[in-house]
Amino acid sequence: MHIELSKDKRYYSIGEVAKAFNVNASLIRFWDSEFDILKPKKNAKGNRMFTPEDVTNLQLIYHLVKERGFTLEGAKTHLKEGQKKTLDKFEIIRKLESIKTQLNDIKNEL
Repeated sequence: MHIELSKDKRYYSIGEVAKAFNVNASLIRFWDSEFDILKPKKNAKGNRMFTPEDVTNLQLIYHLVKERGFTLEGAKTHLKEGQKKTLDKFEIIRKLESIKTQLNDIKNEL
């Protein structure tokens, strides 16, 4: 699971975020209510608008809960105790996944 963030896009709707993660918008709303790290803005209609930073944090939450099997409480604790270290590891994993994809593409072209 990898989401490409647009350089010129400042906000993402909950629908865009849910589609990118292949989950229901209700799960994104639930995570928003559960994790203090998420701070989406709300527009005049009250719709959540997620910043690129929020999307990165959602990727981290998704990674912990869906990919590594953390409970919500476990993920919250993990984020609070070692947020910087967790983010660094998360970024390394994402970069390695990207490199792996590129190498597989090159291999398939041979």
